[in-house]
Amino acid sequence: VSDIHEVGSTKEIKRKKFLDELSKKGFAIKVRGSRYGYLLRNARSVKNCTAPPGRGYPFGGGRAFPSDPKQHCLLVGPKAHLTFPSRCYFGEKVALYFAWLGWYTYLLGFAALMGLVVFVAGITVFNSSQVSKEICEANNTIMCPLCDQKCPFWLLSDTCTYARVTHMIDNEGTVIFAMFMAIWATVFLELWKRQRATVVTNWDLYMWDEDEEELALELINNLQHEPRRYQHSYLRSTIVLILALLMIAVLIGIAHALVIYRVVATAFFTQSDFEFLREQANTVAVMTGAVLHYLSIITMTKVQSVARGGWWWEKPRTFSQLVAGGPGGCHPSGCITDLFIQMAIIMMLKQTISNLVEFLVPWIGHKIRSRQKRPKKRNMVVGEEEEPEDPCKKQWLSNYQLSEVNIFSLFDEFLEMVIQYSFTTIFVAAFPLAPLLAFCNNLFEIRLDAIKMMRLRRRMVPRKANDIGIWLQVLEAIGILAVIGNGLVIAITSDFIPVQVYKYTYSPCMTKNSTAVDCLTGYINHSLSVFRIQDFEHHTKGEPELALMGLCCRYRDYRNADDYSYTVQFWHVFAARLAFLILFEHVALCVKLIAAWYVPDVPQSVKNHVLDEKHSNLRKELRWVMPQKVPGVAVLRDSMVFSWRPG
Repeated sequence: VSDIHEVGSTKEIKRKKFLDELSKKGFAIKVRGSRYGYLLRNARSVKNCTAPPGRGYPFGGGRAFPSDPKQHCLLVGPKAHLTFPSRCYFGEKVALYFAWLGWYTYLLGFAALMGLVVFVAGITVFNSSQVSKEICEANNTIMCPLCDQKCPFWLLSDTCTYARVTHMIDNEGTVIFAMFMAIWATVFLELWKRQRATVVTNWDLYMWDEDEEELALELINNLQHEPRRYQHSYLRSTIVLILALLMIAVLIGIAHALVIYRVVATAFFTQSDFEFLREQANTVAVMTGAVLHYLSIITMTKVQSVARGGWWWEKPRTFSQLVAGGPGGCHPSGCITDLFIQMAIIMMLKQTISNLVEFLVPWIGHKIRSRQKRPKKRNMVVGEEEEPEDPCKKQWLSNYQLSEVNIFSLFDEFLEMVIQYSFTTIFVAAFPLAPLLAFCNNLFEIRLDAIKMMRLRRRMVPRKANDIGIWLQVLEAIGILAVIGNGLVIAITSDFIPVQVYKYTYSPCMTKNSTAVDCLTGYINHSLSVFRIQDFEHHTKGEPELALMGLCCRYRDYRNADDYSYTVQFWHVFAARLAFLILFEHVALCVKLIAAWYVPDVPQSVKNHVLDEKHSNLRKELRWVMPQKVPGVAVLRDSMVFSWRPG
């Protein structure tokens, strides 16, 4: 209730009558002119109070709030350059979204810096890998065709650049960075809990209870109101569970369809008449598959389903072999480059096309409506003075002419960021630049979201809140999935485990005790199996003269040359993959639990502030209890106990 109306005016009389009714119902009336007066007295009040531009505010123009932080409701992020819309106009629920997004972006900067360091370190060893050197020098190693019909044989040395890029991504720094991101995800959530506690305490909402406030509002309107009881329906829960499982099955089906598409596309591009498509068939198939995966994510997002990518992008290679009808699969230097390409394409498309569409569609609609609803000037009669327009009414009309706001608008904004968070944490082992791309995107996202809410859409109904709700549990679940996902990427998709098994079991350093050569010498020959060309089916041989010469081709696997059964090395690598996966997940989860325990959820200053408030409120309440009016009350005075009774 404002206190700026003229004495004796109709609005002032209504205000007093309303306050009297509240006083009769037991409410304490407090006038906070210092807190809200600036917003209401300003001549450009409504427009300025929606989002008063502060230092570095992206909208520019207008007056800023006073320097006294008690005189405005502006939410300031962890750094001075992050300034968000006012909670006075949008409510605490929207303000908490911007607070969380600002805090997420701020801490994402540290992860982006670490990922950039790991990526640059990989670039420095671009030409120094023994594995890539052997691939580049394998001019006489004939590789088996990638499909069962019309696909040619190829030389291993033709993929020299691909092997170097793979080593740039797949190295020891990848494992360290994956562990770092597992810890970062936990620290981020724990620090956000502390930040949230500080913010809502400043808003005087730390002990706020939504149910209690709703009951109070109902009782104000009707003293005979009965609260609505909590109910639980097992039928409803069963239906929700079935629908969730059905959606998961659809996502798994889409992932398998994309794997099948990649195999078929590789075979199709290999038989193309264009030389470029034939030479880069696998890369083009991966890139087009990534575009289809992006489209599937957009489609599933439209039906309000969190479409998460999965580690099944790189399903075990035997699946691809069965579909292709012959030996093939990943590149001899590993599969992680394919996942790197897919992640890069998906994230760049989502952060460019999606953001442009998300912003341009309402912007174009707003411009069209503004031209169609432009008011015509009324012809003035001679001597007639133009009545000054009420600024509040002008702002209401301006807000009404904006695009309708969807009830799920804030949900969609959170959903977009949660999907980005999942990509940034779950697949960081394959794409260390994911935090950097997310950080750069959020610097624009936080401003574009504010512009949409301020200038392109109607004002959301302000709602109170003291946390981000269920999204916190979703982020914690993603943190656990990140540990599992990165463990699977390193253990299955990456070539890290086979390299380490060879280095410490079969390398010259272990078998011959030779320290003069690199310990990875001979790894490529060790990891490639032999396939006799004459064993191909007749329509698959491609070049019959090679079969007549008794030559063999190589393919990536651990199989015997006689009966093509698995070798002992295969089981060694399989056991090492499984052991690493279990060890990595347990160590990472233990570190996450220790970090969550070590960092308190609520700062000590907030705890002391709440304690002081409770103590002060109890003193005020007990001050009204007069001992003279309560028989048999013990009164403490001067460290002595007196029992007082009337008469």
